Amino acid sequence: QVNLVESGGGSVQAGGSLRLSCEVSGYKYYSTYSMGWFRQAPGKEREGVVLTDSDGRQSYADSVKGRFTISKDNAGNTLHLQMNSLKPEDTAMYYCAASRDWVSPYSAINMPAAFDYWGQGTQVTVSS
Repeated sequence: QVNLVESGGGSVQAGGSLRLSCEVSGYKYYSTYSMGWFRQAPGKEREGVVLTDSDGRQSYADSVKGRFTISKDNAGNTLHLQMNSLKPEDTAMYYCAASRDWVSPYSAINMPAAFDYWGQGTQVTVSS
């Protein structure tokens, strides 16, 4: 059974930073895989934040480019999202996601339906 557990959310002022983590268990890292972060604000659809794949490709939403960075520890058990220069519009529930099969990070950045496994989410609130 695949489990994704996010942590690291919280409340910060605009301009601040947070580091989200996603602990991954039961996920079989086949030769190819895709995973990343999505977010959903109240009343809005879930949107892609950043995706990565087994070849190291990374795709960022335009709204977070230059501010957010995705990384994965060497053991592959934890996915991180470093968020700097946070803005009030970054306020949302942040979800970690992984797919059973490889999907292009570039084309799937706004395709949450392409991902099979989801964490429970961690709330990020940025005040002005």
